[in-house]
Amino acid sequence: MYERKIIPNLNCGLDLIGEVLYGKWKIRLLFFIHQGHQRPSELQRKIPDATRRVLNIQLKELEDHGLVTKEIFPVVPPKVEYSLTDLGKTLIPVISAIGEWGDANEKHLREVILKRLNIE
Repeated sequence: MYERKIIPNLNCGLDLIGEVLYGKWKIRLLFFIHQGHQRPSELQRKIPDATRRVLNIQLKELEDHGLVTKEIFPVVPPKVEYSLTDLGKTLIPVISAIGEWGDANEKHLREVILKRLNIE
């Protein structure tokens, strides 16, 4: 498993939120779990570009940060479901606001990103 070599700077709220939400799929995972997609296979279908391993790692980190809980049901085959904690639920309005900002600025952001990638 990855081990940090440099201790993160945790002097302000932005540093803290960056540590908690840093990861390509974490914001999407939180939003999809909020929408009711709680099983790992459902989350995999919603985010097909992510590997199962990466999703599992990021779900574990969200669990470690207290944003999601994992429930394992004692059946064969094992059934796992994720849900948001009360703390995780407080992030949904923030995530929604970021999504709305992205939608409102979609044209500009798309142009900048494609230009940076040298795709016309």
